[in-house]
Formats: sequence, C-alpha cells, structure tokens
Amino acid sequence: MQTARDVLTPDALAMLQAIESAGSFAAAARALGLVPSALTYRIRQIEDALDVLLYDRSSRQARMTEAGALLMREGARLLGEIDAVANRVKRVATGWEPQLTIAVDTVISKATVMELCESFFSLSPPTRIRLRDETLSGTLEALTAGQADLALGVALDAANNAGIQGKTLGTMQFVYAVAPHHPLANAPEPLSDTVIQQHRAVAVADSVQRGRGMTYGLLGGQDVFTVASMHAKLDAQLRGLAGGYLPQCMAGSYIETGRLVVKQTERPYRTVPLSYAWRGATSSTQGRALQWWLQQLESPATRTALLEQHRSA
Repeated sequence: MQTARDVLTPDALAMLQAIESAGSFAAAARALGLVPSALTYRIRQIEDALDVLLYDRSSRQARMTEAGALLMREGARLLGEIDAVANRVKRVATGWEPQLTIAVDTVISKATVMELCESFFSLSPPTRIRLRDETLSGTLEALTAGQADLALGVALDAANNAGIQGKTLGTMQFVYAVAPHHPLANAPEPLSDTVIQQHRAVAVADSVQRGRGMTYGLLGGQDVFTVASMHAKLDAQLRGLAGGYLPQCMAGSYIETGRLVVKQTERPYRTVPLSYAWRGATSSTQGRALQWWLQQLESPATRTALLEQHRSA
C-alpha cells in the first residue's frame, strides 16, 4: 500500500488546487488534460494512503471535507515553500532573483515606476518584476509579511522592523481641495471642522490585511466615500462627489486649470515624510535585481520624480 509520502507529491497537491479552482472534477480534468476517471483514481489513491475522505460524494457535486480543505491549505503552503527554495537556489547560482516584487503606494508616480521598469527590462535580466498597488500602512505590511521585496512610499518608520532597511524618499504636502461646483468651493475661509463635517469626505482605504489600518483627515460622524487608490480619490474630488486632502503634486495641474479649488482650513496642512524600504540587511543578502533598483533610488532626481511626476488626464 502506498504511504502518504508516496502520494503527497507536488503534482498531487497542485491537482487539489486545480479541482478547487475549477469547481468540479470534470472541469479540473479538462484543465489538467486528464480523463475524469484518471483524476478520480488519483484522488482515491491519496484518500487510501491517508485513510481519510477528502471529498463528500453524497451529493451530485463532490464537496471538500474539512480534512480535504486542511490538506489543500497546507498543500498551498508547501508548494509555496518549494518555489521559495527553488528561487533561493537559482539566486545563489546566478545572483539574479527569479522574481522581484515591488509594493508601490498609490501616491507614487506610476509613470516614473514604469520608466524604471523599462530601464530595468532593457538589461534583459532573468528576473520578473511584479508590482503591487498598496496604500498607507499596507505598503509596509506587504514588505514585513514577505509579500514584497521592495516598498516605495512607506509612510511609517521601517527601521522598527527586524530585517527591514529604509531610506528617505522625500516629503509630500497635502492640501484640502474641492471641485469648483462643490458646496465648499465658495465657503468662507478658513474652513472649520464643523463646516467640513457637514459634507462628505473621500478616503483611500488602507490596504493593510491585519488590523483596522490608518485614516487621515476624517472627522467623527462625517459621511465617508471610500475608494481603493489615491487616483480614485482624485477622480472623485474632481467630480465633486466629496472633499478631502490631496497631495499637492497630484492636484497641482488641476488647481492651475481651475478644476480643483484649494481651501484653507483651520487645521494646518499635513506634510508627510515618505521612505522606501527593502528586505535584507546587507548587500551580500541582496539579489542583483534589488541592488539595481536600490542604485536607481540613490538618485535625487529619481526620488523626486517618484513623488512629483504625476500626469493629469
């Protein structure tokens, strides 16, 4: 009789993921290029070796049991660890990471990030680049949770996290702005909290996965329209859907053309220090792709462009 080690292969674990993703044995069999009977037989082999039922077959469509769900979750973790080992081995052999994941806060210039990607790809490196859109404390969390190798636009102190290094990117000033047709556009200045509270605010949702996340500029009891990115917040304010604080560098061109009106408030405008941070304490633990990006970020012009080169629509 086969043992658990005989049947719990990477292919078998990937097969369980395929079944869950496809929603049925038949659909998974088609995706895997197998006949349904062959797929069912392989599932039976795993169940016999473990002496458990992975699927409840009492209904027309097989449903995963609790034991099956646990195996699939643990299988996904094991497959991830196998990939991580392979990546580390490849990096040791070539110096290049198979993949570099960069968490980019939505206040960062997307155009500048793409220009950096263009320069990186011109080297024809073997490293794949994956960009993640993040906001507020979620940008740093992506790094500390191991979901990213480099983070741009970190608004928190990265130095307090073990294994994380950081440097200053620059500062970003926020101004309170509304569309010219918004009720607050012609309101007497400075705007008090009481006046602002009577009107809807638009806020960017923190992408942090654990905890409540961070919020800025919101008042208790105020109606809030929550969006996923700073660009969506800008769009909402251009449409007059709400008011709120925007980075001066993003709103500047719209202010100049009259599509946004800056309003003075009783509260002073915020100036937020932003950093970039990365995993790995020393250069000896860094792959060549990360080293390239960190070298680009040493340039004051690059850091300024990441904060200020926002293109208007």
